Amino acid sequence: MSSARVVITGVGSISSVGKTSSEMWESLCAGGCGIDKITAFDPVGFDCKIAGQVNDFKVRDYIPKSFRKSVKLMSRDIELSIAAADEALRNSGIITKGMDPENVNVEAGRFAINLGAGLISCDLVELEPSVSASVVDGKFDIQKWGSDGIEQITPLWLLKYLPNMLACHIGIIHDIQGPSNSLTCSEVAGLLAINEAAHIIARGDSDIALAGGAEAKVNPMIMIRQCLLGRATSDNNDEPDKALRPFDADAKGSVFGEGAGIVILESIEHAKGRDAKIYAELAGIGESTNINPVYEHLEADGKGVQIAIEKAMAEAQIGAEELDLIIPHGVGIAADDLAESKGIEAALGEAVSKIPVWPTKSMVSNTGAAAGAIDVVAAVCAMREGKIPAAKNCENKIKGCNLNIVTEPVEAELNYVLCCGYGYGGQTAAIVLKKFDG
Repeated sequence: MSSARVVITGVGSISSVGKTSSEMWESLCAGGCGIDKITAFDPVGFDCKIAGQVNDFKVRDYIPKSFRKSVKLMSRDIELSIAAADEALRNSGIITKGMDPENVNVEAGRFAINLGAGLISCDLVELEPSVSASVVDGKFDIQKWGSDGIEQITPLWLLKYLPNMLACHIGIIHDIQGPSNSLTCSEVAGLLAINEAAHIIARGDSDIALAGGAEAKVNPMIMIRQCLLGRATSDNNDEPDKALRPFDADAKGSVFGEGAGIVILESIEHAKGRDAKIYAELAGIGESTNINPVYEHLEADGKGVQIAIEKAMAEAQIGAEELDLIIPHGVGIAADDLAESKGIEAALGEAVSKIPVWPTKSMVSNTGAAAGAIDVVAAVCAMREGKIPAAKNCENKIKGCNLNIVTEPVEAELNYVLCCGYGYGGQTAAIVLKKFDG
């Protein structure tokens, strides 16, 4: 990134622990857990029958009436991103065409949007008629599909499931006309999207950007894949709040969920020019790629995580001893958590045993492309409130993990916070947030 300073002026989130960032923060501070038995579909036959779901949610509450016809073209992922974006924009004081056409206070052409998205799986109920029409003698026939089955699908069906549709719908609703990109890099996509948006502003191509990620993984097609890969836990189906155990010796696998995290980024000059409230500054960002041949797991030494952190720390121009908090990826898969801890330790050295570490997924669940962005929102909340909530389900650290997991709430001034994550495919990312000093 260039010498241009990029700051956060708005945050928004929706997850299993709250439909706003404030609700999420209150729940995290109270040790709440959004993981529960799956109700979105019948999980009979699934090893993992629990997830982090967003309940009682209607996307129509977040979009103007003139756009509500487009709801029929929105997947769950799109809906979640729209809700988080709405909160982030309102939180920032920005008024867009979709909010109040008569009082817009942002230049559409200087407004960018970068979002992380997952591989959106379709709803099986939409495919059932076409599949049924393609069966010959009890077997699926591809030629029958081409002649008869495909006729049972609406011509616009695919528009619900393209990953770039998250940014498209938000951009259309709010008239965002600046640079746009969509990143599909699994669980690190949200962090990568924020990093790229920061670069867009830093090089002068936009003054402001909406960035983050969203994904809905509470879907039978996604869940069965995670079960077959051995990533989803089959333990504690009857005790959901104890199921996901980041960095814990008893970790048996991850629990997947749905959510979205969005931040509003601005150049410091633009933010000050409109007298915006500044929550934090992006002091350093880093990325890397280090592919493990066993793609469903992080490489054992966490080298990619190490490189991303080292780059972010170097750009922030701080030493490890200046970090006040680390929010790691921490998915509850023992081998991956240990590898991540090794990467963090390799990057930060002996100081790692003293820096407070607060994993969030034991409460929020693993929200895929939303995960890193939700962590950034949580980091901003922690910096604002001067508090580190207690970690959940980490009573007995994995042997070899030297991270200082916070098991009790801590009141502290947080000047620098590190968020880091990785995706299956080798991508890693890290962000160092700095408390804004005015």
